Amino acid sequence: MNKKQKIVVMIAIELIFVTFLVWLISGGDIFTKTQVLIETKDELFGWTEKKWVNKFVLGLDLTLLISGIITIVSIVFIYLFRNKN
Repeated sequence: MNKKQKIVVMIAIELIFVTFLVWLISGGDIFTKTQVLIETKDELFGWTEKKWVNKFVLGLDLTLLISGIITIVSIVFIYLFRNKN
């Protein structure tokens, strides 16, 4: 491997690591969610109400897709930066 290929590999590994880190920080859910069920309690009457709130939660499915795309792009760049003897 030449210098450019090593740089591509290191950048790809770091991007995949950051993607999984963001997934873990956002909750580590298996599936990506666009709405979350929030339960609110009324202090005066004591009843609870459930509402769907628009909130994006990154899931493992989207994380693996992003990691796969990063891997494919890095393989293409490694192929393009090869030494042509």
